[in-house]
Amino acid sequence: MAFWRQLTPKDIEGLVLVADVVHPGLLERDVVFAERARLFPEGCLVLEEDSRVCGYVISHPIRYSQPPALDTLLGELASDADQFYIHDVCVLPDLRGCGYAVDVVKKLLAIAERYPTTCLVSVYGTAPFWVRFGFRPPDHAPSDTMRGYGDDAVYLERHNGN
Repeated sequence: MAFWRQLTPKDIEGLVLVADVVHPGLLERDVVFAERARLFPEGCLVLEEDSRVCGYVISHPIRYSQPPALDTLLGELASDADQFYIHDVCVLPDLRGCGYAVDVVKKLLAIAERYPTTCLVSVYGTAPFWVRFGFRPPDHAPSDTMRGYGDDAVYLERHNGN
């Protein structure tokens, strides 16, 4: 049985292996993942099964409509962050359909309640998954951020319940 837990520095190697399988065209350096986990640990989780990383989540607060570009170091989180950003929810193909992604998105949306809105960049046709949680394309989309995510990338937002 797999379970979600907080990402630790020793998980980065396994996380990168999962990213290489799930996102072969969207490569990010291991230092980017490590920095996010250091800056906002509660929003960075791994899915573990039999001591193996089988999935991961990277999320953190940002300034409204200013998600970082792919493979970008932040340096620090903005002190005036007013939006929650889900950078990645990733589960290896052999564990999909077991409810792990739904479970972790619910955890992320509980964290996101501290902010008026949550945003993400949907790739590989996953927008219908995110629509189930109230995400929709906004009237505006930050075009600079979309570069590098592929032609099918869709910027989505949801209003949180606060």
